[in-house]
Amino acid sequence: MAAAAGGRRAKAPRGAAGRRRPRAAGRPRAAAGRPVDEEVSSDSEPESPSLGRRRREAAEEEVEETPQEKKLRLAKLYLEQLRQHGESCPAPGAGAPAGRLRLEQKGRLQRLVAKDVQPPDPASIRMLRGHQLPVTCLVISPDDRFIFSASKDGSLIKWEVESGKRLCVVPGGKKGTEERHMGHASHVLCMAISSDGKYLATGDRNKLIMIWDAATCKRLHIFTGHRDAVSGLSFRKGTHQLYSASHDRCVKVWNVAENAYVETLFGHQDVITGLDSLSRECCVTAGGRDGTVRLWKIPEESQLVFYGHQGSIDCIQLINEEHMVSGADDGSLALWGLTKKKPLALARQAHGMQDAQGLQQPYWISAVAALRNSDLLATGSHSASVKLWKCGEGFRKLEPLWDIPLVGFVNSLKFSAAGDFLVAGLGQEHRLGRWWRVKEAKNGICIIPLKRRAAAPSSEAPDSSEAPDSS
Repeated sequence: MAAAAGGRRAKAPRGAAGRRRPRAAGRPRAAAGRPVDEEVSSDSEPESPSLGRRRREAAEEEVEETPQEKKLRLAKLYLEQLRQHGESCPAPGAGAPAGRLRLEQKGRLQRLVAKDVQPPDPASIRMLRGHQLPVTCLVISPDDRFIFSASKDGSLIKWEVESGKRLCVVPGGKKGTEERHMGHASHVLCMAISSDGKYLATGDRNKLIMIWDAATCKRLHIFTGHRDAVSGLSFRKGTHQLYSASHDRCVKVWNVAENAYVETLFGHQDVITGLDSLSRECCVTAGGRDGTVRLWKIPEESQLVFYGHQGSIDCIQLINEEHMVSGADDGSLALWGLTKKKPLALARQAHGMQDAQGLQQPYWISAVAALRNSDLLATGSHSASVKLWKCGEGFRKLEPLWDIPLVGFVNSLKFSAAGDFLVAGLGQEHRLGRWWRVKEAKNGICIIPLKRRAAAPSSEAPDSSEAPDSS
């Protein structure tokens, strides 16, 4: 449930103009401009039998098909047209781009790219170095031109993808110097960029969230309020609403454009280790050792709880508006549908086993990434490789594709929006602790080009895992 400072947030009443009064079951809707109960004068113009029959049939049809049923019927019709004709057929009552956008937002349209991805050439992988300590998080600008990365040394770097040059460096400072020093004074654990590329947000172990101008790397504001390390950040797509997660077990909502706090959400029983969101007014979180993944519905002030991993859930990412992927320190990788409380698919020991102090245990999954609205995933550990995966039909299978050799802890993974490269944040240590140290690893970011075979004419397909919902 959500709570705001000073009590529960009052919900704004809906205007009458935006609300429909439900029609009584079985009552036909009257013709336009004529109330149902209006008496019809016997002097009215007589109807022909065929016209009367058509009107009765139309009235019966209106009674039989509710607005929800009509929406469902149109969605099914559009899906069928997509199956037959790909993108060439417009949606009923809308142009193809609008219909496609609605399907993408609902998670129904899936770009089938995994089958065409080629194994990357190790010689083409670029390593960019600039951080002194392990890289903990990174984001790619919406136009795929820049990468922002942060580290345990508190530093923030803006990179140009094409040249690999450092365009801006904000060094880390000493603890307690946040007001005087421009940057962070402790480990930076998470970051997010708004979908318009205007704002960058970073969170650290000192409970602070810093907001930056992404173009100039100038700090704009500091949000305080969390009582422990800030471990997850995400902007709601298309807005400047920011969600933050923390080791204090709560999720907070902020309005970055107004520099304002909105509300706090409670529910996790252990530290929150990761967070993600897309266009809807909701976010998903990984709850560490409480063993749950949660979907937070912000307007309804409610949450859905998902179970499936045995260990600490350390990373999470939405694939589309209906599916997500998470990784845990028991070595498992889980694929979820937001309408099912158990995983649709689970890969155990996804990165194999390691020999630690004479004991065999799985390699921890330390990072996951999804190419949005597609069937391509990536996972990272400290197993000397990043793995690419394909989501099987209906998101009910996880099929391993390729291993990309990378030495060190993979603490962050992100696909470019176009899907033509993958960026990995590497370090000698895990982003949340110092359980192991990979001495031969280098602290930095790796840009991995992704090449594909020539795609078939229709490389997109609707997701058939579930019938379109009627919401």
